[in-house]
Amino acid sequence: MTIYPLVLRLGPFTLTGYGLMMMAAFLMAGWVMQLDLRQRGLNEDYSADIVVAGVIGGLVGAKLWYVLAGGGLESLFNRAGFVWYGGLIGGVVAVLVNGWRLGIPARYTMEIAGAPLALGYAVGRVGCFLVNDDYGVPTSVPWGVKFPQGQPPTTVGVLERIHIAFPAGTDPNTVVAVHPTQVYETVLMFLVFMYLWRLRTHGHALGWRFGVYLVLAAVERFLVEIVRAKDDRVLGPLSRAQLTSILMVLVGVVLLVKLARPDAEPVPVPARLTPRAPAPAT
Repeated sequence: MTIYPLVLRLGPFTLTGYGLMMMAAFLMAGWVMQLDLRQRGLNEDYSADIVVAGVIGGLVGAKLWYVLAGGGLESLFNRAGFVWYGGLIGGVVAVLVNGWRLGIPARYTMEIAGAPLALGYAVGRVGCFLVNDDYGVPTSVPWGVKFPQGQPPTTVGVLERIHIAFPAGTDPNTVVAVHPTQVYETVLMFLVFMYLWRLRTHGHALGWRFGVYLVLAAVERFLVEIVRAKDDRVLGPLSRAQLTSILMVLVGVVLLVKLARPDAEPVPVPARLTPRAPAPAT
């Protein structure tokens, strides 16, 4: 199967599949948070607070992570160079800081944000597929995908530069099929989302569900990295993303252990999450 980038040109404006799916990811995550807050009898407006802070913090964090990893300062001013883990850290920090500003305990935010994060990531990875980025190593499986105009193209010459070996004399312009790792991540993280959604009524302390998210999201990324086409191994066979995944698992396990027992008393509902009174009848 051969896939080309999805690009929509509307006069002077250009929309990519990545941009469209990122917008869809934030909208879907916001809608799921709103639904969760509604079912808990809490103020649905807090979902918008989380989304806005997550967008700003996520974009800044994703860019800074890329620059610090060696992407170069010039990448600050173009569309390239957004790293998921940097976005996750930046988004989490921004959302928690904004929650603190609004007087909302971090555990409320953690409890609400885990499942939407998984859904947003799943939708966002569709954007990576549509822009032909973040693909895997060459493969002969029936669902292998060729990206002749990928970011970068899946040609022999490009893949050899990241130390993927081909038979001597292979034409460097040959386009080869690779693992559609973007699709793998979309499927796996959607399953994670469905599992987290079912955990809304868990019997553990408030915020415990975020620990589940951290562990499952990290394990998913660690496994997919095994077949990703990249050359950023920093500790033997481990990539930067895999090392970050290990740290995420450790943080997640700490949260799962610390919040395993139910709260002795319900965590007070802050004023910002108090449901709005219905408008008076006219």
